[in-house]
Amino acid sequence: MGVPDGVSVVLFTSDLRLHDNPVLTAALRSAPRVVPLFVVDTGIAAAGFAVPNRAAFLADCLAALDEGLRARGGALVVRRGDVVAETCRVAAGTGAGEVHVAAGVSGYALRREERLRSALAADGRLLRVHDAVVTAVPPGAVLPAGKDHYAVFTPYFRRWSAEPLRPVLPPPRAVLLPEALPSEALLSEVRTEPLPSASSLARGAASPALPRGGEREARRRLAAWRRGGLARYAERHDDLAGDATSRLSPYLHFGCLSPVELAAGARERAGGGCAGAEAFARQLAWRDFHHQMLAARPDAAHRDYRTRHDRWREAPGELAAWRAGRTGYPVVDAAMRQLAHEGWMHNRARLIAASFLTKTLYLDWRAGARHFLDLLVDGDVADNQLNWQWVAGTGSDTRPHRVLSPTAQAERFDPDGAYVRRWVPELAGVPGRAVHRPWLLPDGERERRGYPAPVVSLEEGLARFRRARGLA
Repeated sequence: MGVPDGVSVVLFTSDLRLHDNPVLTAALRSAPRVVPLFVVDTGIAAAGFAVPNRAAFLADCLAALDEGLRARGGALVVRRGDVVAETCRVAAGTGAGEVHVAAGVSGYALRREERLRSALAADGRLLRVHDAVVTAVPPGAVLPAGKDHYAVFTPYFRRWSAEPLRPVLPPPRAVLLPEALPSEALLSEVRTEPLPSASSLARGAASPALPRGGEREARRRLAAWRRGGLARYAERHDDLAGDATSRLSPYLHFGCLSPVELAAGARERAGGGCAGAEAFARQLAWRDFHHQMLAARPDAAHRDYRTRHDRWREAPGELAAWRAGRTGYPVVDAAMRQLAHEGWMHNRARLIAASFLTKTLYLDWRAGARHFLDLLVDGDVADNQLNWQWVAGTGSDTRPHRVLSPTAQAERFDPDGAYVRRWVPELAGVPGRAVHRPWLLPDGERERRGYPAPVVSLEEGLARFRRARGLA
């Protein structure tokens, strides 16, 4: 069946932006008229991944995207249901010859892509999949000899740093809807859903201090970061109380910012001698590293990348204490309370909290990863699951049995206890470094402050872990 080539569909997924969007740019080049489409995927909700924090952020992102499209003559079409079925309906209803979409890396995204390609082909339509949209360097673009992906970060980073980036694209000046469906007609005949609210996407309340989503907010934060935070990032990024990270991860996750644009800017400033930019580029490379790992091994989202034959403990009470920020280890509890309040956590705090769960309590990394995905606004399957495996020692870490002592980490990265006091008000009056070891306070003081005793001693936890891994 032949179809007209004057219309194309842009299926937005994790690329909710107008600046540097190869999917949108290619669609506009291939046809004079486009239908910008977002499908609220009911499969996400069915799998339990439609959670309040990301739902609220997504609602902001879609509203901002629609606003940007309307300023250029377009509008965002929103459908709800199976992505493949709804996309095919919109393509057929508007006479689109092509559908453009960003490449994904998760098993779910890859299966969806294949289903969509087959369904469109059966109706005489084409699927165009675009790389370097959700990562700076596409998965598979750099490979070690004889292998399908890099399993160690350092050699990957060397290749990543030398890999040319595609040009950063300007936002479109105009986004024209099909002539037969001007803006208002499009709303009545094609768009069956209003712009979604947070409550329509997920049940429950979002974290009180959740950041605002959307491309406009993302670009405001990016400009502020480049002016004030980037230059000192190398020396300050592990400072828990200093809060000196970019906080751009939610905007990268939803595609409000382009990783290519960020990487290009970081490389340019690093070339000029900016150590902070070089350190920031390294973090962007870690993100790409995990995406290329998951693209090659999709089952790493739920299975050990490198098994250590762990027989994880079952300790529901200890898991509940960790989730609630009541472990008796102040820096761990501060991290978990920050997560609950902001839907975000400092990266160093993520490492400390994850090591405590998997190495000190010896509980399954999947339980921790799922809790993070329930709350993190930047909850990304590639980054979250593979960072958890790195800490658990079942992933890419070349020192799989390392244990991060929460007290040593706290004393190094929160030396005066400001981070702990911010998030654990029970200990706000404890002076100096004593805040990191409340079990050593004078008799009865910890109890009077309402702070719990440690769920396990660090010595006992370490010995148990070493026995479990056959290291004792």
